[in-house]
Amino acid sequence: MTTPLSDFEHVKAASRFLRGGIAEGLADPVTGAIGEDDGKLLKFHGSYQQDDRDLRDERRRQKLEPAYSFMLRARLPGGVVTPAQWLVFDCIAREHANGTLRITTRQTFQWHGIIKRKLKPTIAAIHHALATTIAACGDVVRNVVSTANPVESPAHAITYAWAAKLSEDLAPKTRAYHEIWLDGEQLVGQHAADRPEAEPLYGATYLPRKFKIGLAIPPLNDVDVFAQDLGLIAIIEQGELQGFNVAVGGGMGATHNDATTYPRLADVIGFVTPGQLYAVAETAVAVQRDWGNRSERKHARLKYTLDHRGLDAFVAELQSRLGFALQPPRPFRFDHNGDRYGWIEGHDGRWHLTLHIESGRLADVGERRALTGLRELALVHTGDFRLTCNQNLIVANVEAADRARIDAIVEAHGLDGYRRQSAIRRHAVACVALPTCGLAMAESERYLPALLPKLEAALERHGLADAPILLRLSGCPNGCSRPYLGEIALVGRGPGRYDLRLGADFSGQRLNQVYRENVDEAAILEALDPLFARYAAGRTQGEGFGDFLLRTGILAPVSPRRIPATVVA
Repeated sequence: MTTPLSDFEHVKAASRFLRGGIAEGLADPVTGAIGEDDGKLLKFHGSYQQDDRDLRDERRRQKLEPAYSFMLRARLPGGVVTPAQWLVFDCIAREHANGTLRITTRQTFQWHGIIKRKLKPTIAAIHHALATTIAACGDVVRNVVSTANPVESPAHAITYAWAAKLSEDLAPKTRAYHEIWLDGEQLVGQHAADRPEAEPLYGATYLPRKFKIGLAIPPLNDVDVFAQDLGLIAIIEQGELQGFNVAVGGGMGATHNDATTYPRLADVIGFVTPGQLYAVAETAVAVQRDWGNRSERKHARLKYTLDHRGLDAFVAELQSRLGFALQPPRPFRFDHNGDRYGWIEGHDGRWHLTLHIESGRLADVGERRALTGLRELALVHTGDFRLTCNQNLIVANVEAADRARIDAIVEAHGLDGYRRQSAIRRHAVACVALPTCGLAMAESERYLPALLPKLEAALERHGLADAPILLRLSGCPNGCSRPYLGEIALVGRGPGRYDLRLGADFSGQRLNQVYRENVDEAAILEALDPLFARYAAGRTQGEGFGDFLLRTGILAPVSPRRIPATVVA
């Protein structure tokens, strides 16, 4: 018996390649929202419909509809932004959004608080800045991420070029985007407007769920490559890119109290040369298109496909379609998955300055005028900017003679905190959560500034202020901040309550586990304090907090959870 498709599969099939009724919904002056089905299709165009949850009760009492607005996300492969683009994005933040820019954990920008009538001119402005929002969300290949400093060596630059190629070539081909948002104007890099409507890779119903691709360059795993559906590990020997180890099946999302959903790290399945890379990526997407679960969306990611059908079966299908076998994986080693702050010199004599941006939020608050400071930098900077998957920022390709001017602007606007901040603060990541995320169960970004001083005080008492510890906060179990890879992680359960998870490593190669379930702040701090004391007294040289917890038996190794495999004839 055929399993019925989920409702959204029917919506996609009837959408006429992602058009639906979006244009009509945008034109409706009666409401600040668009229809439910069109709201889901809107994600493919890079936007989520949201409302301010802080205002819901008051607006309900006043018999008003929710305070609807839209989050808009750019697609910026590898996180590269030119100064000219930065100035446009800054203008959008101030004139169309809520006055802030937010760096995401997928190396791009989000704007929040855009009202419906401003959505179309905002997308048009992004397009005219030679960027796009198509495929930043939705059941497609999302923004392709890459190790954040692709000019550290010539091989790094080649790896970034692959990220850009994969992002462009695996993007949807529908004309709906430029019809709706650009009045039929041709998208940059697309074919002629009179081509027949088709989606050669995706088909009319696209993928079962989102598909994430990341490229990492050892020894730095700043993209958390094992959290990707398709992780590509660059193998560089004597400064030359030899190819990529291929990993499949990573993913962070889960659902509380549902053991059939879980975070999963990707499995390394082989090695491919640069000339084979695109075919492997496209074919992996195609297998997931055909094999993925289209009946139950919470089981529709590639990680569940692998666990239902079996990893060996997936690899066999992949190789059969490719017409060649993957080579055995090449050796590699990751040291850490954080960012490297301060100035770093590139292979060509240019310099790159990594700045810490708390929760990725660029705003003008008090003495820390991050939004203004970056605007001032963009006005004088002759290189470019690089966004990182840890929500930070690199002022890249700076001439040696310009360093002093860059430093002066950074210091004048309070952006030099990386020089003084504690190690845990420099390695903290938080999702947006309340008030705009509809999935949030607890605070995250707004809670981090209150939580960090308490953790810093506890660490200071035990002489651990300089100990690098990965801290991840998530307002729900869906995992946008990759909380399951935090040495310490809080995953929201309800207002003021979280699962405390511990035990990941510092290189993104081991998941954490629940240590305390559904607890408040007092219980979290009470649980952590004696662990900090034991860590301070018993750690070995260079031993991470998560590694210590497992070595000493405070945490026991756990087997990965898997849904039961389904035998397919």
